[in-house]
Amino acid sequence: MSGKDASRQKLHIAIVGSGPSGFYAAEALLRSGRNVSIDMIERLPTPYGLVRSGVAPDHPKLKQAIAVYAGIARDENFNFLGNVTAGRDISVGELQQTHHAVLLACGAHEDRTLTIPGGGLPGNHSATEFVGWYNGHPDFRERTFDLSHEAAVVIGQGNVAADVCRILAKPFDELRDSDIAEHALEVLAESKIQEIHVVGRRGPAHAKFTAKELRELGGIADVTAHAKPEECVLNEESRLELEDRANFNAVKNLEMFGAFAKQVETRGQRRIRFRFCLSPAALVGRDRVEAISFVRNRLEGPPFSQKASATDQTETISCGLVLRSIGYRGVPLDGVPFDGLRGVVPNVAGRIVDGEKPLRGLYVTGWLKRGPTGIIGTNRADSIETVENLLADASEQEAKSGADALLPLLEARRVRWVSFAEWLKIDAAEIERGKDKGKPREKFTRIDEMLNVLE
Repeated sequence: MSGKDASRQKLHIAIVGSGPSGFYAAEALLRSGRNVSIDMIERLPTPYGLVRSGVAPDHPKLKQAIAVYAGIARDENFNFLGNVTAGRDISVGELQQTHHAVLLACGAHEDRTLTIPGGGLPGNHSATEFVGWYNGHPDFRERTFDLSHEAAVVIGQGNVAADVCRILAKPFDELRDSDIAEHALEVLAESKIQEIHVVGRRGPAHAKFTAKELRELGGIADVTAHAKPEECVLNEESRLELEDRANFNAVKNLEMFGAFAKQVETRGQRRIRFRFCLSPAALVGRDRVEAISFVRNRLEGPPFSQKASATDQTETISCGLVLRSIGYRGVPLDGVPFDGLRGVVPNVAGRIVDGEKPLRGLYVTGWLKRGPTGIIGTNRADSIETVENLLADASEQEAKSGADALLPLLEARRVRWVSFAEWLKIDAAEIERGKDKGKPREKFTRIDEMLNVLE
């Protein structure tokens, strides 16, 4: 059989995105027993998505999944094509021409915004910007964060909110030996922030922190965590919610909030203040954020369906920095249906649909499939579901050439794509850069710096 005929016998799959959901999909395909060839397309020269640029630098154990992904990437039937942007350098329609199936795994990386008066004032940022900035993501390298004020407000009570709060609160010496970006470390070293308000629109029983993350916030050296005793009192509906065995995490959180409510303030220490049943109403300031006005909420509705309804009571918190962590949404791709309300690609178990009609050869996984929920490991089962349906639909009978057809298109468009072997050179250079500073690595924060390593 000729090489060309052998190529046609393979099932050529394009995966767009190189985060956890993309790699778990690749793993499922490679383990399927089918003769597959995978081309993973990533807009950055670096793989691993939020495991590289979203996991907090002081949580290195969460990055251990990278070893699994690197093993997948070394499979002879796997190709990494970094520095290639789907929708710009190559269209989804063109990938459908070169591959039997296209699987979108490009996440939900656009922030939900606050549509309130003063929302455009300097000093109001998304948590995504801040996380990307301190993690050295090229998209956020040029962002600036003014930490010269005494108070900051974090809007949202999930694990991303916990991460940004912890980075603001931790002593400088506990961050300096992590892989935090050097430009961020320099700014954090000069931080004047002493008080961080972490605000949720519903009650303490509805905070989305995992108990481990919340416990860590309460155990930071030279930091005192507080909660208002009166805000920790539950209504009857919330108490009924906590009786559900599946709600064990909320029970643990409530115990910790109760302990925080008994904390005695210590002079000279930074403070984390957890606040509940407050929704932002306006950002206040002349030339930049000076305060944020909140409306107090009351909880209404039956257990597990309680909603925050505004009262006529208000409260203003003085601050110089606002970081909002209120959810994320996917970004639409040309030629692919998109649910603008939910911020996801409409699908049935990973099969992309237009109305009720499945679109041949188009699939989705991860946050772009289900919304921004779950932890890193959640993506494995999610990707397996999508891959099972992809394989059930797929046929190798139609002639496709995969990378053999894709690479000439990229070269004709002068796209400097990066292979996995080239990424390993960038990886090695980052590790070398970190040695003199006692860090596991010093990331390149600009794409041209990464590409210069390969010259």
